[in-house]
Amino acid sequence: MAIQVTRTYVGSIQNHQQVCDGLDSLGDSASKIWNVARWTADRVWDEVGKIPHEGPLKSYMKNQACWKDLNAQSSQKVIEELSDAFQSWFDLRHKDSKSNPPSYRKNGDKRPRSTVTFKADGFKHDPENNRVRLSKGSNLKEHFSDFILCEYQTRPDVDLSEVDRVQNVRAVWNGDEWELHFVCKVELETNDSAGDEVAGIDLGIKNIATVAFPDEYVLYPGNSLKQDKHYFKRAEYNTEGENGPSESFIRGRSTASISTSNTKAIFVALRC
Repeated sequence: MAIQVTRTYVGSIQNHQQVCDGLDSLGDSASKIWNVARWTADRVWDEVGKIPHEGPLKSYMKNQACWKDLNAQSSQKVIEELSDAFQSWFDLRHKDSKSNPPSYRKNGDKRPRSTVTFKADGFKHDPENNRVRLSKGSNLKEHFSDFILCEYQTRPDVDLSEVDRVQNVRAVWNGDEWELHFVCKVELETNDSAGDEVAGIDLGIKNIATVAFPDEYVLYPGNSLKQDKHYFKRAEYNTEGENGPSESFIRGRSTASISTSNTKAIFVALRC
C-alpha cells in the first residue's frame, strides 16, 4: 500500500563560492526579520498582556523596511516560525514556569545565518540540470531579474526529476557551509518486513512523525492535529479563571489528548 509523505532531500551546493555571499545576505535578513518581529511582539505583550497572533504580526511587518529583503513568502515563513516558537513556549510553561520565550537571533553584535525557506513563488527548479533559482527580496536586488542560481548535487540514488512536486526549498547553514533541503511530496510504499537500516523517529504535532535517515528525512504531516492543538490552547487561555480552566475546556482537552495519543501510537511501530 502506498501512502503520501513529505520527504526532505539534502543537496550540496557545487558553486558555493559563487553564491555564498548572496545566501549570507538572505540568512542575515531572515534573522533581522525575526528580531524585529520578536521586538514588536515584546512591545505588544508589555502593552496589552498578550502576544500578537500570526496574522496581525504579518500585517504589521509588511510595512517594515526589512520585510522586502526576502521574497514575500520567505518573510512570511519567518513570522510563522516565530509564532510556532511562541506556541511551543506557551505549551512548555504549563510544565515549567521558568521556561524562557523565544530569544532574539544574535551573537553579540552579529546576527547568525538563519534558514531561509523558499515556497512556490520563491524558487524555480531545473532538475534536469541540477539547478535551482532562488529569489531575492527587492531590497537586495541589484536589478529586476537578480536572483541566486545554485548548482546542487544529491546522493547518487536520488533523482529529483522523478519527484512529482517540490513543495519548497530551504537554504540551510550547517555550521560550515550552505546546503539545500528539497521538501517534496512523494508516495511511499509500505513494507511489512523489517530491513537492516536504522532510523530515528521523533513524534510531534506539526509532523506526527519525523523519520531521520543518514541523508534524508521523511515527514508524516499532522496539520489537523496542529490546528486542533492550537484551538484547544487558545480556548484554555480564553476560559481559564481563578479556579483554572472551565469544565467544558477540560472535556475538550481530554478529547484532543486521546486523538493525539492514538495517532502517535500508530507510528511507534514504524520499522525500516
